[in-house]
Amino acid sequence: MFQREHTHLRRDVEAIQIPDGTRTRLEADAPVMITQDLGGTFTVMTQFGAMYRIDASDADALGKEARPEGEAAEKAAASGPLEGQVWSQMRKCYDPEIPVNIVDLGLVYDCRVEDGDNADGAIVHIKMTLTAPGCGMGPVIAQDVQSRVSDLGGVREARVEVVFDPPWNQNMMTEAAKLQLGFM
Repeated sequence: MFQREHTHLRRDVEAIQIPDGTRTRLEADAPVMITQDLGGTFTVMTQFGAMYRIDASDADALGKEARPEGEAAEKAAASGPLEGQVWSQMRKCYDPEIPVNIVDLGLVYDCRVEDGDNADGAIVHIKMTLTAPGCGMGPVIAQDVQSRVSDLGGVREARVEVVFDPPWNQNMMTEAAKLQLGFM
């Protein structure tokens, strides 16, 4: 489990407020606590209790280095079937408030690869949900999924649809996710 880390911002940085999804600028020298460092993004909390997501490209503002995903894991994932690669990419997406990927949280309801043999690339259809319908981070998480899947070789387009039927509940999580979050 990630240890929370106190630091000060080294420079002004663009961030996304959690849970409403509002983009904002955090100022240099502001004290923050890094509460999550997963999937290439950071979740920080200010001294006033506000939470923000900071992209990996701004890791230096936290005194960190952007860590490229493990090359060996990338090559192994790239060698399998396209659908497996898609699921692998989605496992790199996290709700910024929960230290479990969206697949293990049970947020991905459907993934369909269409035209996988087409020379122009496949169209990937993904249906996913959120832990709470009013979550302002929904578009941010959906965009993260769309970007990661679109970046795969062999994918022409990734279409991500956020749905709320059926409503998500804790029983949709994998056993590993339940164990990690203390539900077992």
